[in-house]
Amino acid sequence: MSYVVHPSSDTVTVDVVPFADVPAAWEPAWRDLAQRAAEPAPFAESWFLRPSLEHLAPPSGGRLLAAWQGPTLIGVIALATARRYGRIPTRHVQNWQHYHSFLGTPLIRSGAERAFWEALLAELDDADWAPSFLHLCGMVEGGPVLAALRDVRRTDIVHRAERAFLHSDLSPDAYYQANIRKKKRKEIGRLQARLREVGPVSCERLADDGAIADWTNAFLEVEASGWKGRGRTALRDDPATARFFREALAGAHAVGKLEMLRLTVDGRAIAMLVNLITAPGSFSYKIAYDEAFARYSPGVLIQIENLNILDRPGIDWMDSCAVEDHAMINSIWAERREIVRVTVPLRGKRRTLAFNVCRALENASAALRGAA
Repeated sequence: MSYVVHPSSDTVTVDVVPFADVPAAWEPAWRDLAQRAAEPAPFAESWFLRPSLEHLAPPSGGRLLAAWQGPTLIGVIALATARRYGRIPTRHVQNWQHYHSFLGTPLIRSGAERAFWEALLAELDDADWAPSFLHLCGMVEGGPVLAALRDVRRTDIVHRAERAFLHSDLSPDAYYQANIRKKKRKEIGRLQARLREVGPVSCERLADDGAIADWTNAFLEVEASGWKGRGRTALRDDPATARFFREALAGAHAVGKLEMLRLTVDGRAIAMLVNLITAPGSFSYKIAYDEAFARYSPGVLIQIENLNILDRPGIDWMDSCAVEDHAMINSIWAERREIVRVTVPLRGKRRTLAFNVCRALENASAALRGAA
């Protein structure tokens, strides 16, 4: 297949390329797709996925699939073959995510959701490299992308999790007053007052033309100042991960999709926050704080400042990217977003058998847990 020029046609074609061979010529179409996506999917945009593929050791045999309708790119998804399905040793196709990717939604053009899934599944049905079934992690329940997949083929939800979500018409101050208990607000006020005794407190935001390298370095320094640094698990401790992080943030900044906050005391950064801005939504991607100031709860204080996203034009919500039942962010944000994993059968007798066996085992395991 051609990787660059596609004929003008309503027919959807799918290019399948190894992770190492994603064409640079796709870049303009990829960026255009991101601006017209059915759902915000920052972790599938080129500025995030390219450094992920280059630096974070994706699985061998992984492939990026790009669906084109004539010359128009209508969707991209990164897929790899997994050896285990939960505890079951069954090879299958799965969307590729890494430790620093918090959503598995593919990037799909608005209005082309059904056409994308039809073409993708037809490609997988015919592919020798695609065993058993398709398993998708990190999908948004209730969104148009998953709804379209359900319209095209049987789609079983096999896991659900809720995480903190910020979505309100209230102003930041009104939201703070309405959703944070009076006792907690009093405690936060006390912490803010104590911090001001240490020195002048300010919250800064990275400017559109700001020094992204300096801000990224500062974030890495703050993160490494605590337990992650002591345990050698901070972003900067692994050179490949540090390169990925620097490149992803620089790429997001270059296309106007990065927001960084810095809480300082007497000019010293004590907490930093990385937000990804993907209108109409946004993602609270990474947070770090200086443990020397832990008694002032700097992570909470910077998330209070982050409520100002409610006033940002064109942004309706923010995904916390947090684990389920995260105590800190759940105490500040009242809304929840449901993230699911789904399993989709592929055509063929062996594939159908593998799907049915795995689903039967899952259902039996769930029944036993429910009876316990």
